[in-house]
Amino acid sequence: MNDDTPAPYIELYVRSMLPNGAHERQEDVINQLQTLEEDGQIDGFNVIVWGKRIAPQSAAARTEEGRYILNRVAEFKQWALSNNVSFDSFHQRTGVDSDIAESSYEAVVLPVMGIAEYTDNELSHVAPCTEGDVVHTIMDRINRLDAGQPSALEQETVDVSLV
Repeated sequence: MNDDTPAPYIELYVRSMLPNGAHERQEDVINQLQTLEEDGQIDGFNVIVWGKRIAPQSAAARTEEGRYILNRVAEFKQWALSNNVSFDSFHQRTGVDSDIAESSYEAVVLPVMGIAEYTDNELSHVAPCTEGDVVHTIMDRINRLDAGQPSALEQETVDVSLV
């Protein structure tokens, strides 16, 4: 990062019960974040483990951890709207049938992995996200951080000139 831009803080969200192959990808991302922190490219990072889904009306959603996850999901959705990007991973809802309670409920499906980047305590980037036909992946953002570059979304704003 240049001297004028504060180094961002990263939150890495990972699913606790991993599908095949995801564990290695998560380990790679954590190792790269550790290197970025050591090199001063980021101001640190935190790994937050969450499950496959959360039902907003459930007892779990009323716990401190549940409220934290739902607040973050809402913050990410607002960021996506403000930046005109799609964040389908956090918009997915699914119906869940409970045989025990003989009922069904709606739940938010959480992605296997995602990152949230904060600069000066403000959410500045979330990955993965989609802008039109372009997917901005976690690795895209980590590579840009490693190169000391702004996110691709910020770069497009900088590249726009007024005539």
